[in-house]
Amino acid sequence: MRVDQFDFDLPSEAIAERPAEPRDSARLLLIDGVERRDLGVGDLPGLLAPGDILVFNDTRVIPARLFGTIGEGKIEVTLHKRLGPDRWACFGRPARKLKPGATVTFREGFAATVVERGEGGEATLAFDRGGAALMAALEAHGHIPLPPYIKRADDARDRTDYQTIYAREDGAVAAPTAGLHFTPTLLAALEARGVTRAMVTLHVGAGTFLPVKVDDTEDHRMHSEIGRVTPETAAVVNAAKARGGKIVAVGTTALRLLESAAAEDGTLLPFEGETDIFITPGYRFRIVDRLMTNFHLPRSTLFMLVSAFAGLETMRAAYAHAIATGYRFYSYGDSSLLTRADPETQDVLR
Repeated sequence: MRVDQFDFDLPSEAIAERPAEPRDSARLLLIDGVERRDLGVGDLPGLLAPGDILVFNDTRVIPARLFGTIGEGKIEVTLHKRLGPDRWACFGRPARKLKPGATVTFREGFAATVVERGEGGEATLAFDRGGAALMAALEAHGHIPLPPYIKRADDARDRTDYQTIYAREDGAVAAPTAGLHFTPTLLAALEARGVTRAMVTLHVGAGTFLPVKVDDTEDHRMHSEIGRVTPETAAVVNAAKARGGKIVAVGTTALRLLESAAAEDGTLLPFEGETDIFITPGYRFRIVDRLMTNFHLPRSTLFMLVSAFAGLETMRAAYAHAIATGYRFYSYGDSSLLTRADPETQDVLR
């Protein structure tokens, strides 16, 4: 499909710089076919039914943005995928300095060696330590990798704001932002409603922010991300589906992993490994019935995904409404709850 079909005008002031306080006070736009309602995240329990299951991504954002030097020159790197205990793929600026064999010094006694350099500012770094010691160094010296459209430096508040309350698996360099809206109070209300929950892990990479520079979606290359669906989670989701419960993905990352782990018959299988699934209109969803997600940028792979899920024209109309009525966009912005379009609608968009 032509990428320009996913373009729209987004005022810069619509991009949120900080989250709502409290988190569950954010707005929520219900989108269910032709139905569209302006609600709040706190209304979510009433929008779901007993027996439905929310699937969360429990990845934890690490301070993956580092500033250092190569010789006398300054360099900035953002880690985006763990390759081993001491090795990470990264994006670097300026990329020309990341020559194989070069040493990047971040602090005295904390450094990495450039193993290889790829295209588009990518490189592989081998750190001088691995495992827990590397994580400790990142916590001490790294910065929260705020998305590039947030035009400010990260601060101490972002260490909490840019993390879900259920994050537990270190490895993401971007937050699964739909989950940022959840509070203990909201989770308790969902439990009282009879809505169950399950966890999957997808370590979100910085590639999620890369612009789509091609003219046709067929020519875009997705960066792979590492994910895991345990046998226990697969069993819980399959049991909910068998009982007639709706599978509700909290965020595009949870959805992408669930669909990556889906069998052709709609059964969720255990999964561990990399996925580079790229979902555009015409994709047939096998697991997810509803999707809770924030508002995404024009021409982004995420807007393509939600358009595949709920219908391109539906989402274009919904986003026009969201912009006109002051919804806040992207990572720290407001939320939406989408119902999957029927296959006939998806076929029309193919």
